[in-house]
Amino acid sequence: MHRREFLRSAAAAAAFITSLGQLPAFAAGPGAIPRRPFGRHVDTLISILGIGGAHIGEHYVPEDVALKIVRTAIDSGVNFLDNAWDYNNGVSEQRMGMALRDGYRAKAFLMTKLDARDAKGAADQIDVSLKRLGTDHLDLIQLHDIHGVADADKNFAPGGAIEAVVAAQKAGKARFIGFTGHKDPDFHVHMLEAADKAGFKFDSVQMPLNVMDAHFLSFTQKVVPEVLKRNIAILGMKPIGARDILKSNTVTAVECLQYAMSLPVVTTITGCDSMEILNQALGVARGFQPLGKEAITAMLAKTEAAAAKGEYEHYKFATYPS
Repeated sequence: MHRREFLRSAAAAAAFITSLGQLPAFAAGPGAIPRRPFGRHVDTLISILGIGGAHIGEHYVPEDVALKIVRTAIDSGVNFLDNAWDYNNGVSEQRMGMALRDGYRAKAFLMTKLDARDAKGAADQIDVSLKRLGTDHLDLIQLHDIHGVADADKNFAPGGAIEAVVAAQKAGKARFIGFTGHKDPDFHVHMLEAADKAGFKFDSVQMPLNVMDAHFLSFTQKVVPEVLKRNIAILGMKPIGARDILKSNTVTAVECLQYAMSLPVVTTITGCDSMEILNQALGVARGFQPLGKEAITAMLAKTEAAAAKGEYEHYKFATYPS
C-alpha cells in the first residue's frame, strides 16, 4: 500500500473517530487534571488519567515506590484507581490498600475486577478484595476479562457472577458495575446484548483504546459506538500497550497518551512502575486539551502499516479455555 493510500485510509478512520464526539471535561483551574462525567452518572466526575493496578504489584517495583506512585497521583488530582483480584497474586490490591490509608481512600474512585463467573466465586472474591484494599466498599466492581461468547454468557446464567455483584451493590459493597476485556470487540458487543436481554444496564465498559486499535480488530470502531448509544462510561486501557506500541518506532509514549485521552473516554488507565513514568503521564493530563482531527489523522497515518496485523497488540491473540 502506498503512502497516499495510508493517508486516505487514516483520514477515513480519523473522520469516524472524531464523529464520535468528545465528553465534557471540568478542571479546577489552569494546569489541573480535567475530570469527566462517569457515563450517565453525571454527578460523579472521574480524572481523565487513571492509574493501573497491575504495575504497582510487580516484583521489581519496591513497595515504597508503589505507595508513592498511588499517593502522588492522588495528590496531583488523579482519582481513578484500577485493580483486579488476580493481579500479582493479590499484591497489587494489598499495596493499593496500604497507599489508601491516612485519608487517601476518601479521595479515590476505587475499582477492582473479578475473575469468577459464578455467584459464589464472585462473592468470595469481592470480600477478599475489600479486605486487601482496606475498605468497606468499592466505587466500581467489574467482571474481568471477557474472552469469549460462552464466557460472557456464564455471567448472566442462573447462579452467574452478575447475581453476586448486584447483591454486593444492594449491600453497599459497590456503587457501580461494569465489565472489561481486551481480546475481540465482538465479545464486548455480545456482553452488552446479553445485558440488554437480561434487562441489566452496566455502568462502565473497559477496553483497549490506542493508536494501533484504530486499525486492527478495533474496539474503537465496533464497541465504542455501542457503549455511547447506551450512555455507559467508557474506560480506556492499554494506551501504550504495555510499551509494545513504542517498539513500532512510530509514536512516542506522550503521543499515545494524547491520542487515547482524545477519544470519548471517561478515563485512560495507564500502568506506572516508576515515578518517572507517572510524572510523564501526569504531564500529559495536566491542562489536557483533546487533539483535533488533523492531529489524529497524522497519528493514524504514522501507525497504520505497523498496526495492520496486530503485531503490537499481542493481548488480542491470547487464548483461554471457554
